Amino acid sequence: MSIEGGIDVPHNNECAFCAYLRGERPYTILSRTAGVATFVTREQRGHPHLLVLPLRHVPTILELTDAEVAALAIEVRNAAVLIDRAYSKPGIAVWQNNGVPAGQAIGHVHFHVAGTLEGGGTEFGPVEEISVGETDQIAKKLLEADRTPAKR
Repeated sequence: MSIEGGIDVPHNNECAFCAYLRGERPYTILSRTAGVATFVTREQRGHPHLLVLPLRHVPTILELTDAEVAALAIEVRNAAVLIDRAYSKPGIAVWQNNGVPAGQAIGHVHFHVAGTLEGGGTEFGPVEEISVGETDQIAKKLLEADRTPAKR
């Protein structure tokens, strides 16, 4: 499926992210605002690895409104702050893919925010999915760090 401009968006029979947001499939939702949700992904390509996405189903960054872009940017920053507080990683990676050739697997725009792995970087190859119980534990650690006063 292509959108205007030629981006080859992944064709998913049903959007997994929308199903998670509706509560139809189990997934760890770390936070939700009026327009944005942050998930703890089961594919931990960094530690931890979060996904930030608009609640509205939008295929790529090209279709986002200015208000959605602003809300997403704030939540991407908030996710990075939580990772830093909870895990004290030496680096935090943020990336976003648009179109199948760019590595987009689900046709709902989302940003990846991940703490670096031991030795640096993140894993872009195949990774084993962890359980929802494990992602719930990551969320718990992040939320506990959010309640702790920031280090100055």
